[in-house]
Amino acid sequence: MNQIRQVAVECVGRAVMFGWLAIGCVMVGFSFAPVSSFRSGAVLALVMSLILLWRAMTAASRNPRHSEVWLYLDEANRPAEAHAKLVFATIMREVYGHYAQVTLWVALGLFAASALLQLAGLTPYSPPTAG
Repeated sequence: MNQIRQVAVECVGRAVMFGWLAIGCVMVGFSFAPVSSFRSGAVLALVMSLILLWRAMTAASRNPRHSEVWLYLDEANRPAEAHAKLVFATIMREVYGHYAQVTLWVALGLFAASALLQLAGLTPYSPPTAG
């Protein structure tokens, strides 16, 4: 069970890391307007948190044999067919929930940074109008 949890943390963590790479690229794209940069990062982090929560809630309906975690487990650590679905659903729910919680806290921090920068007098980006 501990081996399954460790592999699940690695697999989900890698996916979350690639999501953060994309969020970081968007934030760098807005680096000329720090308020907009932090705000866009916060919104995208909230979206990622919602996706992770959805994955946690629907973990019980997924077939464990079709998961990346199952592929990385060796034959000795794979649970028996009878209770594999229950074991995987429980572990994946916990892992997805943990990453969703961490992502939510980071999103709140990015929103706070955006608000503090705006209170300090910086303005968010607004596209130029034709006229």
